[in-house]
Amino acid sequence: MIRVEMLSTGDEVLHGQIVDTNAAWLADVLFQNGLPMTSRQTTGDDLAELVTVLTERSRVADVLIVNGGLGPTSDDLSALAASRAAGVPLVMQEAWLAKIEAFFAGRGRKMADSNRKQAEIPQGAEMLDNPIGTACGFALMLNRCWIFFTPGVPSEYKMMVEQQILPRLKARFSLPAPPVCLRMTTFGRGESDMAADIEPLTLPEGVVVGYRASMPIIELKLNGPASKLKEMEAFWRQVREIAGESVIFEGTENLPAQLSRRLNEQNLTLALSEQFTAGLLHWQLASEQAPLAAGEILPTQQESLSGLAARAQQIPSQLALVVGGLDDEQLGFALKTPDGCWAQRVKFNVSHHALKTRQEMVAMMALNMLRRYLSGMEVSTGHGWVKVVETLKI
Repeated sequence: MIRVEMLSTGDEVLHGQIVDTNAAWLADVLFQNGLPMTSRQTTGDDLAELVTVLTERSRVADVLIVNGGLGPTSDDLSALAASRAAGVPLVMQEAWLAKIEAFFAGRGRKMADSNRKQAEIPQGAEMLDNPIGTACGFALMLNRCWIFFTPGVPSEYKMMVEQQILPRLKARFSLPAPPVCLRMTTFGRGESDMAADIEPLTLPEGVVVGYRASMPIIELKLNGPASKLKEMEAFWRQVREIAGESVIFEGTENLPAQLSRRLNEQNLTLALSEQFTAGLLHWQLASEQAPLAAGEILPTQQESLSGLAARAQQIPSQLALVVGGLDDEQLGFALKTPDGCWAQRVKFNVSHHALKTRQEMVAMMALNMLRRYLSGMEVSTGHGWVKVVETLKI
């Protein structure tokens, strides 16, 4: 097995001032290419610590991808740390320096002297091209490990991984078939409730089932080798039966993307009226290019369920989805369709959650109503632990 690790650098990453999306992206890309990441860690902008970590990991890993620390400022220390760990000097890459100077000249700016360090890499290292930025990457062998150094800017980093690093790994190593990961996202059932029904099932050898709770959804994952695909699919059918109507999508296509696709396929347009969700529904669907006819955000107002439904019916669109305001932990929804208008009032017991989390949960409930209608299912149900206190069909 090839041991592939990642090292993220930077105080802002270490101290949680930014989210390390680069690490999550790399883990997924490596997994899809048959190189699942073995481990990853983060270190700050400390030269001695960087040298220590590089040296330690180079004695364990086969491949180490280092992200960040190739910029022009004093806290960008990756190249210097690499040279110290390898015991070699930094060497100026004159061709790359000329490229940096041309980069700034083409924008009518003078290159700062500090940018010169971005053209220095350890002696004997292989330079990696960066067609959209000023920091070149590089690769070197240290002890048993092939270490790749990449810029932290996501667009530059991703291009370097895809165009420079992955081809080199595929050329050197005989990679196994990518592992299989089956995903299912559910809404309306708790994690422990789901696990109690799933865990008595017999897992295929070498296959692992996982749960990820992220309010308001539960994601189920089944990971295993490609050779076990048939057994995994059989197991997954059992899981699907257990999850039942709580399944809102499978795979990696999220619910707004799924609804956008289905609305476009059926030549339907959707109008939105939001109170409690404050435009969240519109943003989620518009981000996936859903065919939206109109959208409005209203202040919270008291409305009977019949009043909410009547307002939905007056919206001039094929489909209209209305989210009311929160009143005494109760909230109304209405969905106007060519087949009639469904409305329901639900009661929450989630006041301990942050407002953002509650809005996301309400948005999911509204989108789930639309999903159920488009799937030919009963609209005013399927919310599991959320109590429906009143329903209406006009």
